Amino acid sequence: MALAILADIGGTNTRVALADGAQVVEGSIRRFPNAEYKARGQDIAAILRDYLAEAGVTVEGVCVAAAGPVQDGVATMTNLDWAMDETKLRGATGAHRVSILNDLQAQGHALGHIAPDCLRPLIDGAAVPGQTMLVVGLGTGVNAAPVYGHGADRVVPPSESGHMNMPVRSEEDLALLRFIETLLQDRGEVAHCGVEEVLAGRGLANLYSFASHQAGSQDGKSSAEILGLLTAGDLVAAEAARLYSHILAGFLSDLALSYLPWGGIYLIGGMARAMTPWFEQHHLAAQFREPRRVDLLTHAFRVSVVEDDYAALTGCAAWLEALRAH
Repeated sequence: MALAILADIGGTNTRVALADGAQVVEGSIRRFPNAEYKARGQDIAAILRDYLAEAGVTVEGVCVAAAGPVQDGVATMTNLDWAMDETKLRGATGAHRVSILNDLQAQGHALGHIAPDCLRPLIDGAAVPGQTMLVVGLGTGVNAAPVYGHGADRVVPPSESGHMNMPVRSEEDLALLRFIETLLQDRGEVAHCGVEEVLAGRGLANLYSFASHQAGSQDGKSSAEILGLLTAGDLVAAEAARLYSHILAGFLSDLALSYLPWGGIYLIGGMARAMTPWFEQHHLAAQFREPRRVDLLTHAFRVSVVEDDYAALTGCAAWLEALRAH
């Protein structure tokens, strides 16, 4: 059995697993708190060494998915002062096959390898096998990228789509944009309302602040608190969910027309899963299917939510195996 070690490095935790070919080995996934390693002046290399020492195995491949840009074979974490390259990963694992992916790219490589029961249909439509797909990440941050091709020929281009302008279609949208620009400015941040400021975890909190302001209050909540309030039937939280669904529909429809993902659109990340129960009552599908002069949005592009929390690890395994078999 030719094993590989996989790692999905988030801002808080790193998930590590073993792979046998394109499959993640059942029961092999472990979480490591990044803060503990950072406090000791260590990084991903120490996490990989500790995992392999405990597992008592040797590996011939390593693939890491990093929440940050990957350029010229070097990954730099967005929310951690960690950087990694081929030399570091090879030294930590002894593997001779090394690959580094952006986390969204890893999710793109997972498409086609995710169990059907981990895909929840959200908007009905055609999803043509073998055609371009679109992966959209909604979590601590927001990003999106097309997925082209198969196996070692699959390409998931790097992207920073989360910093695209928030879609503005109405006076309410414009008021929201201005409110968030002011909110960011007051926090000493760049006063630009990109989609991440309304669709990421902090985005839901921003929407709640706007909804509260519109109701004549100045209340602020965390995204976790807002999700709890939604379950409890809170009206301000429900308004924030309505705004979230409205903005997401516009974002997805613009992306669909940009990339023509005949193979389907796949939403990933904690916010995508957390907000799914509220999309139907806030008419996400109807807003996505808005008629335009080009009528593609009225019938094409199935939208699904990926409910596999370890899809990035699956993508790492699939990519390594594709490279080996190429």
